[in-house]
Amino acid sequence: MKRSESQVVLGLRENWKQFSLLVVINGFVGAMIGLERSIFPQFASEVFGLESKVAILSFIVAFGISKAAANYFSGKLANNLGRKNLLILGWIIALPVPLILAFTGSWNWVIASNILLGMSQGLTWSSTVVMKIDLVGEKDRGFAMGLNEFAGYFAVGVFAFLSGYLAQEFGIRPYPFLLGEIIALLGLLLTFLFVKDTRKHVEMEAGKHSETSMKGIFWETTFRNKTLSSITQAGLVNNLNDGMIWGLLPVLLVSLQFELDQVGLIAAIYPTVWGISQLFTGKMADIFPKKALLFWGMLIQGIAILILPLAAGYPLLIIISVSLGIGTAIVYPTFLAAIAEATHPRQRAESIGTFRLWRDLGYAVGAVLSGITADIFGIKSAIIFIGLITIASSLVIQGRMPKRIKFQEVNELEHT
Repeated sequence: MKRSESQVVLGLRENWKQFSLLVVINGFVGAMIGLERSIFPQFASEVFGLESKVAILSFIVAFGISKAAANYFSGKLANNLGRKNLLILGWIIALPVPLILAFTGSWNWVIASNILLGMSQGLTWSSTVVMKIDLVGEKDRGFAMGLNEFAGYFAVGVFAFLSGYLAQEFGIRPYPFLLGEIIALLGLLLTFLFVKDTRKHVEMEAGKHSETSMKGIFWETTFRNKTLSSITQAGLVNNLNDGMIWGLLPVLLVSLQFELDQVGLIAAIYPTVWGISQLFTGKMADIFPKKALLFWGMLIQGIAILILPLAAGYPLLIIISVSLGIGTAIVYPTFLAAIAEATHPRQRAESIGTFRLWRDLGYAVGAVLSGITADIFGIKSAIIFIGLITIASSLVIQGRMPKRIKFQEVNELEHT
């Protein structure tokens, strides 16, 4: 017996068409970031003559703050405006970004474009994450998040390499950036024509649970709840070190006399491994204890970052990039699966939005910390500093986060 089109059913297999479409769209979202990933520091120095690491990394600060704010408000607005509408809005905001980067003569416009890019990323990525969680229900959330993050970060890696290649062959602009305009238009078109909103799926799942308060979710996620706050601080530190790698790794590689296409390849390996590995680590989050996965993932990242300043040869740099990708892949889908498990369906979007607010503020914090440290003490000292912070975050997970995640924690207000 066939179910009617209007009937709402939860599950990955039952909603595979919409789920697959959202995976493809999130690949386009990731591609928009990948275009900047390997060439932006060189773009800043070559086109605008910037030498200060703080000045060069200012584009990451702008991106991180605007994306963090968009993440939070997308969580607040998802239940009211609808997930699809937020996704459409995110793509519309992205449309002028590649054109500005391709043709502007002002660094202030570059900063403005990255503010728009951050807003777009916050709305689009948050919407696709929440919609996939809505579709699959309580089962296979880790696997669903693994597929989502695989698509996004595999695209980051592919387009980081592609933009580096285009920059090497045809110049730093306009071609690497104009590719982004095609991506944004395709993402908008697919969303508008084919994506369906998932609010009915949320209501169906919420009907299985008792009603819950919608007050205090920000503070619970940030500080009070041991599970959610432990995850949140790790998310912030994860993107703090990612912001450092984004901004300083290309600078370090250029200082070691690598060509732009080589820089693009090394910079691309990390997010590519990160993306592909999540096909496996997402499923691991459904099987193994989430606390253990978060601890080991952060620890692997921290150790790899500490080794990075010691590397001068191509093989070791590739091994470090692979290790960073694996460590990040272990934690990324686990973050989201753990938050979904610990929250009521109606609280979920706001709690994920709060987590993503702090997580992506890590880009700004990491860029500022590493930029200032690099200007004062040198690039290698900045990298070591960020590595130590990452290891400390793994110890917070180990010492504070409960072994078992309980849905009741959010409502029981399990405080320190």
